Amino acid sequence: MKFLIDNIFLVAVAILSGCALLLPVLQKRGNRLTTLQATQFINQGKTLILDVRDSDAFAASHLIDAKNIPLKDLSQRIAELDKFKAKNVVVVCQTGTQSSKAVAKLVQAGFAQAFSLDGGIAAWQTQGLPTVK
Repeated sequence: MKFLIDNIFLVAVAILSGCALLLPVLQKRGNRLTTLQATQFINQGKTLILDVRDSDAFAASHLIDAKNIPLKDLSQRIAELDKFKAKNVVVVCQTGTQSSKAVAKLVQAGFAQAFSLDGGIAAWQTQGLPTVK
């Protein structure tokens, strides 16, 4: 007990760092798909792939048949996607962080089956899955 009292600052730092490590696991980050799950959805058909990166990154490399609407333009252009409301929508960004924001906007707009690709296109390419330029 004396050790804890003498080193309260170190104990507090240890507890805070432990909480910081657990925070991403405990946070609700929306519907996420692994690359395997996304591949299965795509192979089943009836899936829209929505790339929310900017047009330069999209032109450099993107998933086959992906539609590009940058995240900053998604709110204004969401009406373009209305015909896909009944389909699964897999949202892709570079690392999976921006796509979660896009999924939240899609769910608000009535897309029940909107998913974020966990790890983004970086994870997709790491797995050696196909992309086009």
